[in-house]
Amino acid sequence: MTTDHPPAFESTGSIELQSVADSKIISVSLYSSRAEITRLYKFPVKTGQNQVNISGLPSVLEAESLRVEGRGAATIHDVTVSTATGEHTPTSSPELTTLLSKREKTSAALARCEKSIASLEQYLGSLSVQHLDVYKLEDLMDNYECTGSKLDDKKTDLTEELRLLDADIVLERERIAVPHENDKLRVKAAIRVFAQAEGDVEIALIYAVPRATWTAFYDIRVDMNAKEDPITLIYKAAITQNTGESWDDVPLTLETSTPTFGLDIPQLSPWNLDIDRYAGFTKSKKRSRSYTPGSMAINYSERRKESEGGSRGAMLSYDDGILEPMQIQGASVTSKGNFSATFRVPGLVSIASDGEAHNFTIVELSLKAEMSWISVPKVDVKAHINARITNASEYTLLSGSASVYVDGSFISRSDVPAVSPQESFDCPLGVDPSIRITYHPIIKKLSHSGFYNKSANHVFSQRITVFNTKSISIDRLKIVDQIPTSQNSQIEVKLVSPALILPSENSGGSGGTLKGTSSKNPPAAQTVNVARGVVAHWDGVDEPDCAVESLGLDRKLNWICSVAAQTKINLALDWEVTVSPASVKVIGL
Repeated sequence: MTTDHPPAFESTGSIELQSVADSKIISVSLYSSRAEITRLYKFPVKTGQNQVNISGLPSVLEAESLRVEGRGAATIHDVTVSTATGEHTPTSSPELTTLLSKREKTSAALARCEKSIASLEQYLGSLSVQHLDVYKLEDLMDNYECTGSKLDDKKTDLTEELRLLDADIVLERERIAVPHENDKLRVKAAIRVFAQAEGDVEIALIYAVPRATWTAFYDIRVDMNAKEDPITLIYKAAITQNTGESWDDVPLTLETSTPTFGLDIPQLSPWNLDIDRYAGFTKSKKRSRSYTPGSMAINYSERRKESEGGSRGAMLSYDDGILEPMQIQGASVTSKGNFSATFRVPGLVSIASDGEAHNFTIVELSLKAEMSWISVPKVDVKAHINARITNASEYTLLSGSASVYVDGSFISRSDVPAVSPQESFDCPLGVDPSIRITYHPIIKKLSHSGFYNKSANHVFSQRITVFNTKSISIDRLKIVDQIPTSQNSQIEVKLVSPALILPSENSGGSGGTLKGTSSKNPPAAQTVNVARGVVAHWDGVDEPDCAVESLGLDRKLNWICSVAAQTKINLALDWEVTVSPASVKVIGL
């Protein structure tokens, strides 16, 4: 529609439109905490001023977000938004009227039945021997029994019917006591439209509503025997809306971004040092001076202003610069830089305003993953599986829960973090029972050395057996163990096997040292080849943010193993503890 100043014409009257009946939702963009709705209205106008009154818009509509667009030979002058008043809760309904009428008739019938029973009893009681022919006594009693039985059955039926009617009346009164759905659609929009000529025009109302949200959740299916792309990730959306209007056969887009417009870059306040002039005052006096009402009022007003500005910006922020959708299996995705994406749900969807979750599949992705196993047999001999999954797709994964299936069996529930395209994340896959680990009892030996100042030498040997019962080999099995840490200069801990040493020559605890026995390893050796397919190193070496100077300080070490199918391997951890003098009692040994 044009925005030029129209010529002066008198008003031609008003056009009354009911939003749900006289329009159709042509677009829904759903964010994490609100939805943007586009409704299209088509109606005829006359030459001159037309007052268009649209009723039945959602009561939760955010008035500041309302935009009006149109097509046709007309000009939009102004838009006014208001809320309908005078609504009341209904106290009656046709169904309730019918039930009350039935109850009145049933109650009257029951009263007549009870009166008939009373009359029958009164008649029988009025009879005496002189008035009764003894030969007719049997017939009289038979008639009394038959009539009384019929009346009793009728009374029972009427009583039950009355009880059911009373229950139905209670339910109907409760139903009509609930505000009608129209109470959720009480916002009105008044639009002045000037038409250059008589004809049909189209007006689109675009507005934001809260009480609408979507969350991501996933099914992660793992094929342990697959060499390529062992992970199938099914990306799903749970959509909930209670806006007051149903979304019937609408095109739906899901936005991964969360509007944060109106938030400024944080600013650092001055950081000043000064002398405490109130050092002689009591704490209570200082406290009363620090929290003055004036300073609280200023802080509150500033925070309130920032909060209101941030909220208003979120309501008004809608991105119209949608890039061309890129088709991907099952859905389309539009990438917006590296910050967000828009998913177009295939086809048309219908979502009732019922507050219930409606689930849709966004896409099914085949992803690469690096499988690994980890066990801490000193605590638990179970081998835990972990998948390092790379999101090699164009989809931004939102944080959400995931149901994990391994080889078709449900294993566990996990959490998927927020993952950008080409980013990786870890997904625990539960316990692998086909990897059997034995943590053998520790072997201890004690000897003494020295003549005047005897020392006690404690030698420890820990054996670990790993048995891969699978029909395929496994790589990247991590076994985690530890040796003790000395906290006293009279205690020396020496690692024998595997022959790891610390990055620095003397990095033990308070006076305690850890020394390697192999002269073949340089002072900074961090990795040792123990056997074919088995490498030992300090715990943390394989972490991306590893700090070399901290390696070995906690005395934890790892074996990284490759184990062939149906094969056992043995690992050995040997260390010595020397205590001088031997009479010293060691805690924790």
